[in-house]
Amino acid sequence: RYCAHVLFIRGNLQSAETEEVSLMNVTWKVKANDRPYHQLPEFKKKVFLCIKKSKYSGNAIKTYKYNFLTFLPLNLYEQFRRVANVYFLALLILQIIPEISTLPWYTTLIPLVIVLGITAIKDLVDDLARHRMDNEINNRKSEVLLNGRFQEAKWREIQVGDVVRLKKNDFIPADLLLLSSSNPNSLCYVETAELDGETNLKFRMGLRVTDERLQEDHQLADFNALIECEEPNNRLDKFTGMMLWDRERYPLELDNMLLRGCKIRNTDWCHGLVIFAGGDTKIMKNGGKTRFKRTKIDELMNYMVYTIFALLILVSAGLAIGHTYWYEAIGTKAWYLFDGKDQTPGYRGFLSFWGYIIVLNTMVPISLYVSVEVIRLGQSKFINWDLQMYFAEKDTPAKARTTTLNEELGQIQYIFSDKTGTLTQNIMQFKKCTIAGRNYGDPTTAEGVSLERGKLVDWSWNRYADKKFQFIDHSLVAHVRSKKDKDAMEFFKLLSLCHTVMVEHKDDDLVYQAASPDEGALVTAARNFGYVFLSRTQDTMTIREMDQEMTYEMLALLDFNSDRKRMSIILKFPDGRIRLYCKGADTVIYERLSPSSKHKETTQTALDVFANETLRTLCLCYKDISAEEFEAWSRRHKEAQVTMNDREAALDAVYEQIENNLMLIGATAIEDKLQDGVPETIAKLAKADIKIWVLTGDKKETAENIGYSCSLLTDDMEIHYGDDVNEKLTRRQASRRDDPQAYRRGKKKTAEPFFPGSNKNALIITGGWLNEILYEKKKKRRRLRRLRLKRRQPPSNPQDGQPMDDWEKEMRQIDFVDMACECEAVICCRVTPKQKANVVSLVKKYKKAVTLSIGDGANDVNMIKTADIGVGISGQEGMQAVMSSDYAFAQFRYLQRLLLVHGRWSYIRMCKFLRFFFFKNFAFTLVHFWYSFFNGYSSQITFEDWFITLYNLAYSSLPVLLVGLLDQDVNDRLSLKFPKLYIPGQQGTLFNYKNFFISLFHGIFVSLIIFFIPYGAFLQTMGQDGEAPSDYQSFAVVAASSLIFIVNLQISLDTSYWTFVNCFAVLGSIAIYFGVMFDIHSAGIHVIFPSVFTFTGVASNALRQPYLWLTIILTVGISLLPVICIQFLSKTIWPSVGDKVQRNRKKYEMELKEDDDKKKPAPFQRGRRSRRSAYAFSHAQGYADLIASGQSFRRRPRAHGGPQESIREIPRREAENI
Repeated sequence: RYCAHVLFIRGNLQSAETEEVSLMNVTWKVKANDRPYHQLPEFKKKVFLCIKKSKYSGNAIKTYKYNFLTFLPLNLYEQFRRVANVYFLALLILQIIPEISTLPWYTTLIPLVIVLGITAIKDLVDDLARHRMDNEINNRKSEVLLNGRFQEAKWREIQVGDVVRLKKNDFIPADLLLLSSSNPNSLCYVETAELDGETNLKFRMGLRVTDERLQEDHQLADFNALIECEEPNNRLDKFTGMMLWDRERYPLELDNMLLRGCKIRNTDWCHGLVIFAGGDTKIMKNGGKTRFKRTKIDELMNYMVYTIFALLILVSAGLAIGHTYWYEAIGTKAWYLFDGKDQTPGYRGFLSFWGYIIVLNTMVPISLYVSVEVIRLGQSKFINWDLQMYFAEKDTPAKARTTTLNEELGQIQYIFSDKTGTLTQNIMQFKKCTIAGRNYGDPTTAEGVSLERGKLVDWSWNRYADKKFQFIDHSLVAHVRSKKDKDAMEFFKLLSLCHTVMVEHKDDDLVYQAASPDEGALVTAARNFGYVFLSRTQDTMTIREMDQEMTYEMLALLDFNSDRKRMSIILKFPDGRIRLYCKGADTVIYERLSPSSKHKETTQTALDVFANETLRTLCLCYKDISAEEFEAWSRRHKEAQVTMNDREAALDAVYEQIENNLMLIGATAIEDKLQDGVPETIAKLAKADIKIWVLTGDKKETAENIGYSCSLLTDDMEIHYGDDVNEKLTRRQASRRDDPQAYRRGKKKTAEPFFPGSNKNALIITGGWLNEILYEKKKKRRRLRRLRLKRRQPPSNPQDGQPMDDWEKEMRQIDFVDMACECEAVICCRVTPKQKANVVSLVKKYKKAVTLSIGDGANDVNMIKTADIGVGISGQEGMQAVMSSDYAFAQFRYLQRLLLVHGRWSYIRMCKFLRFFFFKNFAFTLVHFWYSFFNGYSSQITFEDWFITLYNLAYSSLPVLLVGLLDQDVNDRLSLKFPKLYIPGQQGTLFNYKNFFISLFHGIFVSLIIFFIPYGAFLQTMGQDGEAPSDYQSFAVVAASSLIFIVNLQISLDTSYWTFVNCFAVLGSIAIYFGVMFDIHSAGIHVIFPSVFTFTGVASNALRQPYLWLTIILTVGISLLPVICIQFLSKTIWPSVGDKVQRNRKKYEMELKEDDDKKKPAPFQRGRRSRRSAYAFSHAQGYADLIASGQSFRRRPRAHGGPQESIREIPRREAENI
């Protein structure tokens, strides 16, 4: 007794110390109905210099970037953060300086203004859309208590400390403390689809004191409590605080809170006090930091631009040095070069350097960036317009919410997916069952004759039936209706009684509110088979058994938890019998069956059959209890209920004493309905070498079951759980400590695989194990422990499995990522939103892989923002994930089309575009380089000014732009048929430094041909009319004409998918060139602008010479011939997968028509080890505590203001259900 007393005192001291520490850290105080209180100096924070503002956020949210005043400066600032734009601005400044200007200023200004303007317009359109969305949310209406009465106010006007009234189906505008509601005991049902994508209802409850004293408006107006609570944070599953009111303290927890983004359901009205508003709410805190996402190609392109800058400076410097020596050796001695300027050769070389910087700047054309933006915009529109990604049922098209990441969709290596609402519909359906050794659920007649195609059961005989419930086995219905099959009757009686479902009578219909969809499916099945759950009170349950209403006294409710994997109910029948009904996972039920229980083997076989069909199984059993046995157990149960030390363990031990010697009745099989096409999509993505990880807050059993259902897990995989993973990682860590030289810092060593052999492996790990493995212990717990010990803990002992330093912690993380990446599938369950984001970060950090996250709830937002690509599932009620995503669509199956078709095409198009763009500009610019050897390195340009200005804007832009928009190597159906076509994108083989240097050398080769063949042809040449056409201007026209023909014919050779538009672009570009050239070379325009247009009559004079046309043809032929030969040899001798598919395209298209036949179902395999008995009734405990407390049932109205009577004093038949 003394020891117990000491332990009790020590426990109280520890809890008091914890409370004291937590109160020491409380700085968030909210005063009800007192707005000035929150503006006190103690609640101010510094914003800028001496400017301060309240630390309490207003309720308006802001996701836009610009306003009317800041748009122009901010947008220009953002655009000039691009090195290329700064470079072109510097070029423009250089071109204004007369001494070094070699090109007119307008050759840079016009393209720069066009690029900045187009980008600014695009940014403005995007930001206006964000403004509209913000205004739509901020201008929603709610009722707020102001000046003693409720007034309608916009969400943006709500402040911390306000009292808000909400009605049924209202969205919650801020994080509120629930004060009172129309339901008994201030019970309030909320739908959390915005937060986690789940549509099953959760309940929240106000404090008893606020429920009793805050029902009327005047009471709420006089409410002046002070709330002290935790600072705003992103923990959706936790809230701690204290309410001080009338000198009394009341503890607050998450069950008392209504979170922003949730929706009020089945509650006529409720009142709440605003605790967190706007950006401080949990849903906004969970949004994570918005990261600026850039594609790998963007990063690579920037490095290549830096490389070109370096080349440009080196070439310009070399030519400038050449000019210095040339002028000193020749220029000073040539009288005809005297310009009257007294400049040294060195200074002239310096000016020549800047002149060549201007002349050769087109190696990095400004039009590259605007062309990339146009291509990305077009590809985004193709995604938006794709009818095969349109979900007609909810009128939801696919939506590319960003235009900058399309080509990254073609390089995805890892997909991180949420489960609930993403892979599944979160809809459970009762599909099959086994009763007393006989299986039901296949198509049969009432007489039990099997059918090939089933006919749905007609439920018209049952006025309580749920019309949406579908079943095709008529024999089971006949057995139940005949009342001769006692086992079947007991089976459905158990389903109608053993649960924690709440019922609401609405318009002569029954509406069930279950803690999970599983429970609702089972109770609905019993309802349709004639065993209808009608109502419950604190200690009774009423059901209709066929045509007879029966009330059972509920003696005890033994609720489910994740350790027990079962739930039981003890009932007293009207005839006095006491019976225990139990349902749970077969692994725990079979251990507790009586030796005399029948049908164990046949039921086990049935469970294997159901598991083979990926159904979720559940065993049902019962036990008759004598009155004496129950009385003895009831006393132990009451003692366990009031114990202060580890109450849960004490209750579990008492439950074990009664849940034994059970008699098996049968088993149910529920289908956790997947979204259409999920298994096929996962299989296709796996063939494309994309690894899929499922990150869910759901239970381990549920997540594993879904893994099998969607073919992520298969029976030939060996599954490793948290303890096994931890053991392997600890062994690796120990070996590293034993042999520190081999693993010393900075020295890499190829690690041995964690799973040697060729077997397939899968990893299933919980959030708790994840923290354990990655050493992510709770910081608060460590802080409290240090405060108690009054000193910092010494460094970890190397033998205790904890890291000695940050390097060892990092190595542990690398080991975990390596192990997970060796597995075919990874499922992380019971993980928080922060853990989801951390897992994605680890893979990005240590694997340098391109990642994609897909989810549908606010708990997925952090993960979506962390990944390289974020995808939101739209069309559900929860749209928070969509608002933070880069791409959105309605069904998971559209992901394969997004990646394997649009992503692959976008990547191929962008790579082909960039390769060709760099080539055509090297070929164009380097002609100046070769010309410099013949003009004394004097920065003289080869081409006409206007040709240089229009080359990238008009003469060569459209064909390559259309390739970037429309080209495809194979069509969409073949892209899906051959997922291996996706792999080159993951490996980055189509655009890298190798491709860049190939484009560079190709450009050098073509520029050599373009310069030297016309140069040789013009030497000592005489025209037909006796004139010499070998002047500089004629040479410029011939070289320019050759260049235009080469680049347009070269892009024709690289085009895989020809359309009328492509043909028009190629021919049109050549036509535009000649049309513009003849116009600007005409005498008429020269007369108007004599100093601007100086090539008068050159085109007509030069191009009438057949000799020069032969020169152009020779130049074009020699430039293109090697390319044609290389392409022919590569496709013939070293064909890629894409080349092979293209070659046999017609054959494969014929096969596709034949492949539309139905796939054969997988054969049944007996004795499988993968039976899923996932007893996944809820993510947490059910409504058992709520039912047992009686707080969900109506109270009798008070008589004459007297004290409230206990619900136990109300006759059972008068107790009204919610």
